[in-house]
Amino acid sequence: METYKDSLIAEELQREYRRLLDRWPVPSEQLRVPTGQGETFVVACGPAGAPPLVLLHGAIANSASWMGDAAGLSERFRVYAVDVIGEAGLSAPARPPLASDAYAAWLDDVLDGLGVDRAAFAGISLGGWLALDYAIRRPDRVDRLVVLNPGGVGRQRWGAVLLSVVLLPFGRWGRRVAVGRALGAALPGPFMDYFLRLQAAFRPRREVLPVFGDAALRGIRAPLLAVLGGRDALLDAAGTRRRLEALVPHATVRFLPGAGHAVTGQTDDVLAFLTAQPPSARMPNVSP
Repeated sequence: METYKDSLIAEELQREYRRLLDRWPVPSEQLRVPTGQGETFVVACGPAGAPPLVLLHGAIANSASWMGDAAGLSERFRVYAVDVIGEAGLSAPARPPLASDAYAAWLDDVLDGLGVDRAAFAGISLGGWLALDYAIRRPDRVDRLVVLNPGGVGRQRWGAVLLSVVLLPFGRWGRRVAVGRALGAALPGPFMDYFLRLQAAFRPRREVLPVFGDAALRGIRAPLLAVLGGRDALLDAAGTRRRLEALVPHATVRFLPGAGHAVTGQTDDVLAFLTAQPPSARMPNVSP
C-alpha cells in the first residue's frame, strides 16, 4: 500500500524523521518488532525495569509527536513510543479495516515482541482511538489509559477537513493555515516544518473512525484519563465528555475550554494520573 504520493519524497521525509529522532531528549533505543501486519518501529527510553507505558500518536504523524513528553514520562516508566502502521512513521504501511480486531491483534504482537504482558497506554487522536479499542478488546493487557482528544467517542467534525481541501493547493501558506485551524495550536518549529511537508506528501486514511457503542465504552475496566480541548475543530469534545463521564467507569475528564485538537503541556498531569495509587491500595480514611 502506497502511503506517500511520491517514493522519493517518502525517502526524504523518512530521513528527516530519523534526524528528528536523533534529537530525542533522553537516551533511547530504536527497535524493530515483527508483527502480523509487518515490521513495527518503536522508540524505547526510560529504565529497563520500570513499568511499561505505550505511546500511540495521531494520524499523519509519528512518534516525534511525543518528544516533548518523553523526558518526563521516562523518569517513571519504560516508555515505548510506537509508530502506528499505515501512518507517517517507519512502520509497515498496512491499513487493515479499523472496524475489526486487526489493530488489537497488531498491538498484541507489538507487546509480545517487546516482552510486555500488560502496560499503561496513552494515545493522541487516532492513537487515542487505538488505545480505547485495545482497552475494550484486551482489558487484561491495559493497566491505565490516557487519551488526548480521542476519536471514536464524540462525532467527527468535517469543517476543518473541508477547509484543508480548499487551502492545501495554496502551497506552504495554505498548509500552514489549514494545520493551524485543524490543530488549534502551533507545533514546535522543527516539527511544524516537517509536519507541513508531510501534509503535502502523505496520503491520509479515507476510512472514518468507527464510533464506540455505549456497551463497548461501559466495558472499559482500566482507570481512564481523558484530556479534551473545548475548541477541537476535528472532534466534538463536548460530546466526548458527556459520553465518557456517563459511560466509562473510573473516568477522569479534564476539559480545557480554550484548547484545540493539539493539547500540549499535559506531562505532569498525565504522570500524576499514571502513578497514583489505585483506590484499593490507598490508606483508608480514619477519623482521630
